[in-house]
Amino acid sequence: MTRETEAARRQRLRAMDGQCNGFASRRAARYLSAHYDRILAPSGLRTTQFTILRKLALAGRTSISGLAELIAMDRTTLATNLKPLERDGLLTVQPSAQDRRARMVEITKTGLKTLDRAVPLWQSAQDQFEAAYGVEEAAALRSALRAVLDTDLAPWAE
Repeated sequence: MTRETEAARRQRLRAMDGQCNGFASRRAARYLSAHYDRILAPSGLRTTQFTILRKLALAGRTSISGLAELIAMDRTTLATNLKPLERDGLLTVQPSAQDRRARMVEITKTGLKTLDRAVPLWQSAQDQFEAAYGVEEAAALRSALRAVLDTDLAPWAE
């Protein structure tokens, strides 16, 4: 490989850092999740676990597929994330009475108590982010990120 070709490759790869939407969103998500994780730590929950419990508290009993759709996560990753919450008694996963192949997820009373303890911590993390980033800017960011979900990219299509 010639020196010019190597230099051109490096330049092209460097340019991607500023253009890659996937990298930019993942980098920001890791940064922001670490902030929320740090603040939520006293509750024993991580950001993803908090979100799962919050969505279950709102949705009630739902299928793993339904929950995966609610939080925009593939079913396999969600199932992995449910295991420690089930082990700790924060939710239950049981076969559906209507379709034994489907698995239903439900938050437990212990899960609701844990969520109730975590909500003020989440609010603190939220308030800190909005103070640093801006309330209007944070609302615009959430709106833009929701719009990403409407792009019909079908990331988990089989």
